[in-house]
Amino acid sequence: MSLWNLKLTRVDLTHELDENSPYWGGMPEGAIELNTPILDFDSPYNLRIQRQTFPGQFGTHIDFPGHFHQDGALARDFGVDQAVLPLVVIDRHEEVEANPDFALTVADIEAHEAEHGPIPAGSFVTFRSDWHKRWPDGAALANADDDGALHSPGWSKEAVSALADRGVIGIGHETLDTDPAVDCAAAGDLAVERHVLGLGLFQLELLANLDQVPVRGALISIGWPKIASANGLPVRAWATFEAE
Repeated sequence: MSLWNLKLTRVDLTHELDENSPYWGGMPEGAIELNTPILDFDSPYNLRIQRQTFPGQFGTHIDFPGHFHQDGALARDFGVDQAVLPLVVIDRHEEVEANPDFALTVADIEAHEAEHGPIPAGSFVTFRSDWHKRWPDGAALANADDDGALHSPGWSKEAVSALADRGVIGIGHETLDTDPAVDCAAAGDLAVERHVLGLGLFQLELLANLDQVPVRGALISIGWPKIASANGLPVRAWATFEAE
């Protein structure tokens, strides 16, 4: 059957951004300034040109290894071969609903594989937590308790290592960070995120709408600007799969 005869469904995995979108609180003042006119001529062309100012890690974004590792790979080292990949969704949203400090483990990967088959090499693996439904409420994403401690789910280091051993290209999640917030606070370190990027994988953060995508059978497409030395960039990501 021709590809053009297939009935395909596409799901946007990207959050919309504006000046009020949440971002990491450690950013300096003035890090976000969107849609600033720099050319505004009414004639003869009715031309408008805007300047966009934002950090690479803003909204749904890609982190390259150089984000945490001085000699790590950058945008120039990833191309179209890594931009369209088989998508795997490990669904643990019910566990996260019961425990916002949930960390995805090797056992969760193995349970997924027992039901759906081995995770193929060359795939992109995501963790569905339904945390994306908290966007664009920054306080809900951070999920602080009465004492100010943050509570959000994430990956375990062992799970990431297991996926790397399976030959995956990258991972993705719906939260602000890779690490469960309580683990990050206890260690004083984004240890899992450093580990992911140290393995040479890339990751997508703040993904949306994984609840609308099948756990297997979709492709993820990731578009980022071709800025050679960037260590992270906002992306437009979407899933494509055959409609039932």
